[in-house]
Amino acid sequence: MATQLLFYHTAVPVSQEKHGDISVKAGGTYAFAREVNSVPLTAVEFSRAAAEYPIVFAGNDEAVMPAVILGVRDSQNLFVDDEGRWKEGYIPAFVRRYPFVFSADKSGKQFILHIDEGFEGVNRDGKGERLFDADGERTQYLQNVLGFLQEYQAHFQRTQAYCKRLKELGLLQPMQAQFNLADGEKRSLSGFQVVDREKLKALEPETLAKMMKSDELECTFLHLHSLRHFNDMVGRMASRSPAAGVAGPMADTEEVVADA
Repeated sequence: MATQLLFYHTAVPVSQEKHGDISVKAGGTYAFAREVNSVPLTAVEFSRAAAEYPIVFAGNDEAVMPAVILGVRDSQNLFVDDEGRWKEGYIPAFVRRYPFVFSADKSGKQFILHIDEGFEGVNRDGKGERLFDADGERTQYLQNVLGFLQEYQAHFQRTQAYCKRLKELGLLQPMQAQFNLADGEKRSLSGFQVVDREKLKALEPETLAKMMKSDELECTFLHLHSLRHFNDMVGRMASRSPAAGVAGPMADTEEVVADA
């Protein structure tokens, strides 16, 4: 998977002085996410996301984070149509929080709310929801946004703890998904990791018990089960290009093939 800036381009701190007359019309279109092939996911979302998307782990030697795969190409999201509609039931929280995002201050202890002023729903025409009322006070909408992002941040931190445990236990292995198109073209998606089933089976009972109590084992099973959705890319690619077919995910020398 390619390193992405995702869809935040001109995020600036929210302030009454600068955004006192701003309104935000969000949720009407997801065109902003049309060119991302993956987005981060928190552990609390696994049960919903695993029913529709492949869940993998992306990052580097220092830290990893769960992500859902949305497309085969670097700038492809198979879940957003030409009209900007999201084509599945569950929309990841990372997407739903847009155009807002938290940024940590220099101390790393306080978070500052930012808004992407480049989002097409940000306007001064009164369309959507105001951030501040006529008295300069936060509106209920802005309070709800803050509450949502605070909850997201808490889930993000718990997810980091889960990923840290996976790394400490040595459970993650690199994986590549290889897609064979019907016209003979081959494409591959790499740069992500998955849980090694055999290493998971070899864990001590005490370790498995701890993971069970913290719901980490459930998340791991959901992740492994979700990998079957790589095969669903057959239909999604075919709907964009009728000549498309796909071979399933490939890890090391093991290959799972899906007939187109």
